Amino acid sequence: MRLGFLYPDHAAEDDLPWLVETLFPDGSVVADVVHTSIGEDAHTVAALRETASRWRLREGTEVLRRNRADVAVWACTSGSFVFGLAGARRQAEALAEDFQGPASSTSLAFVYALAALDVRSIAIAASYPEPLARHFTSLLTEAGQNVVSHGSRGIFTAAEVGLLPDDEVTRFVCDADDDRAQAIVVPDTALHSVRIVDELERAVGKPVVTANQVSVWEALRLRGAIPRCPGVGSLFAQTTTVH
Repeated sequence: MRLGFLYPDHAAEDDLPWLVETLFPDGSVVADVVHTSIGEDAHTVAALRETASRWRLREGTEVLRRNRADVAVWACTSGSFVFGLAGARRQAEALAEDFQGPASSTSLAFVYALAALDVRSIAIAASYPEPLARHFTSLLTEAGQNVVSHGSRGIFTAAEVGLLPDDEVTRFVCDADDDRAQAIVVPDTALHSVRIVDELERAVGKPVVTANQVSVWEALRLRGAIPRCPGVGSLFAQTTTVH
């Protein structure tokens, strides 16, 4: 099985093949990461809507089709939630049309993953500036989540996010926690996170759901083939109901 991911520019894309290889050490499933072009590396609504332009994503889907990928996931949370929930769904429909196969995005992956975990109350640990982080909060609120708190790290570019050391990631995830939250959501695919998900969960004592983690989960959900695997967070550690 070949899982296709469209990833804007470069930051933490190595999380994706690492997680797939961890889940499928026999090599039966592989990650095909195609880099899409960007305009400006900036965590602003205008820049991200331009980065998520259909023509930019279409260029990537053409490569995935040639590579015979089974699914296509737009692995960019901010480049999907800036359109709102309805807009993110329209974006996924357009992606599926251009890919000519099943497609989704990281923002929609969070919606489905939280439902699969039966989580309804969350805290958000966002690396983005506050104005952008509010758009992600709005999307999950539209999807029925009770966002009890959110923290914003205020980082302006994806390149900077990709350089954050693990201890700093752990610190800002812990700072975003709230006793009322059933889980903590970490939305940026530019953030290296999948290797330390278990460490984050031990630090806060509850599920932590991160962007690259749910991107892989969503690609597998589209194929109906989500494995149980310890060591990479609650999302893969238990049997979940997939819709």
